Amino acid sequence: MSSHVSVAIHGAAGRMGQRLVALGSQDPALRLVAALEHPQHPQLGKDAGVLARGVELGVPLTTDWSEKPRVVIDFSLPEGVESLVARCAEQGVALVLATTGLSETTQEAIHEATATIPIVWAPSMSLAVNLTMKLAAAAGRALKDQDADVEILERHHRFKEDAPSGTALRFGQIIADAMELTHCVHGREGQTGARPHDEIGYHAIRTGDDPGQHTIIFGMLGETVELTVRASNRDCYVKGALAAAKFVVNQPPGLYSMEDVLGI
Repeated sequence: MSSHVSVAIHGAAGRMGQRLVALGSQDPALRLVAALEHPQHPQLGKDAGVLARGVELGVPLTTDWSEKPRVVIDFSLPEGVESLVARCAEQGVALVLATTGLSETTQEAIHEATATIPIVWAPSMSLAVNLTMKLAAAAGRALKDQDADVEILERHHRFKEDAPSGTALRFGQIIADAMELTHCVHGREGQTGARPHDEIGYHAIRTGDDPGQHTIIFGMLGETVELTVRASNRDCYVKGALAAAKFVVNQPPGLYSMEDVLGI
């Protein structure tokens, strides 16, 4: 058996997919065997390496794999995820899922598939984001009974199709669990009245080519704590996803997080 982990990229012609192809094809521990896209994609048949970094890899953009990979990394669109999960479960292929904005039906399918295959499922593959989530949980526990209001601000590029980001929602879930908060609001407008104390406020900004910023505000009377994490480019997410791919192929069936991958 080859010492290289064979990997397929699902959503290979997208912004994230191209960076996965570019960096993954240069990783000596990985071997790119398939670059997958939807059947109507205009670049089908073109070499994925040429698209990603101008270097021919002999891996065309296609709708299906001809050689079964050991792991698939998915950075695609929500509507394509459920069929991918079913295919991986049927063929025993490990999966790294980074697509956000998934329907409840798709999320249920993911949970069902973890009985058959190992899946790393995370709204963000970034080490810095996942570390900040740990800090947010600690802050939430410390400030639970300290009269703190929680607001979450996130910024992403103009092309992002879901709001708030999956990462922002995960921050909110972590903090809600730690502080026993029960309500949330998405933006505010008009005569809203005094702010309820048991809610988390989400605010989504879409501008330019911003690869991602998240700020968690714990506001009290007289002092404020803010946690901010920023990506300067998309490679932080790509490196995390590649690390997840190497991790998940050695795991038994089940659901794994980036905390498992990163050991934090």
